[in-house]
Amino acid sequence: MPTSTPFEQKKQFLFLALCGLFLTNALIAEIIGVKIFSVEALLGTSPAQLPLFGTKLDFNMSAGVVNWPIVFITSDIINEYFGKKGVRRISYLTAIFIAYMYIVIYATTSLPPAQFWLEVNSKDSHGNAMNIDGAFNAIFRQGLGIMLGSIVAFLIGQVLDVTVFSWLRRRTGSKYIWLRATGSTLFSQLVDSFVVIFIAFYLFGNWSVTQILQVGSINYIYKGCIALLTTPVLYVAHYLIDKYLGKENARKLADEAAGMSFTAV
Repeated sequence: MPTSTPFEQKKQFLFLALCGLFLTNALIAEIIGVKIFSVEALLGTSPAQLPLFGTKLDFNMSAGVVNWPIVFITSDIINEYFGKKGVRRISYLTAIFIAYMYIVIYATTSLPPAQFWLEVNSKDSHGNAMNIDGAFNAIFRQGLGIMLGSIVAFLIGQVLDVTVFSWLRRRTGSKYIWLRATGSTLFSQLVDSFVVIFIAFYLFGNWSVTQILQVGSINYIYKGCIALLTTPVLYVAHYLIDKYLGKENARKLADEAAGMSFTAV
């Protein structure tokens, strides 16, 4: 059997590392997304009170947005060096694992709790009565609508992101990394921000169209700002990969990816 070259080994490791980073952060974001936090309270500023669709809204966000930018960046890097095929494979695999994760969570939250576990955790740190099993279920179990909304929005967002990224890559060549990365993210998240809550809270819930537009707009504004602010991180990532693979090898890999000649692992 032919022995792989050092470059081939590095390329394989890079692809696996990026996919692992992508998959891990996507799953973490789904798990922690149940918590809603105040961006204004975090920054110590007054409530935004943005006038949108007949009301004033603050920046109350799902905790999942904390590490979701890593998914954006990783997706763009995979697209840059391994093409649309690489991104689509890890995206489909991630969607399958998200569905699997929800099945496991549903099964484990349905298990009867041990009595000693309830008794040991019957009070919180302040001495207040607490139902640990109820808290466990409330945190980890999310409804079918949220699960479907997350998976559908994730897949649509990824397909749009990789398509726009590749379209811009063909027209700009190796230049303007910020344009194809930020442009593809802004476009894909415009759809993603509304699809997930439309499915979860309109089709499977009781939200009005106005509420969907309000919350979706806040989510998109936040994601757009994050996409712009994390652009320097993308350049740092490219610099590190160029050093790891060698500048000429990295450029060759990126050119192959743009031409769709690379076959992902």
